[in-house]
Amino acid sequence: MSFEEDDRVVLHDEHSEHDGEEGTVTQVMDTMFGDSTYTVSFEDGQETGVPEDSLESVEE
Repeated sequence: MSFEEDDRVVLHDEHSEHDGEEGTVTQVMDTMFGDSTYTVSFEDGQETGVPEDSLESVEE
């Protein structure tokens, strides 16, 4: 599943201080391998270069 800007997501990355937090996709970047990475903004910061498999969609 790919994500678009303004999508609400939960980050699953045990190495991130935002692990388990809900945030908003603010940028989608396509890699030269055809994959996408994301910038996700949280209340107290942001995470860049997040791979798709580290994100879970938030049901609204």
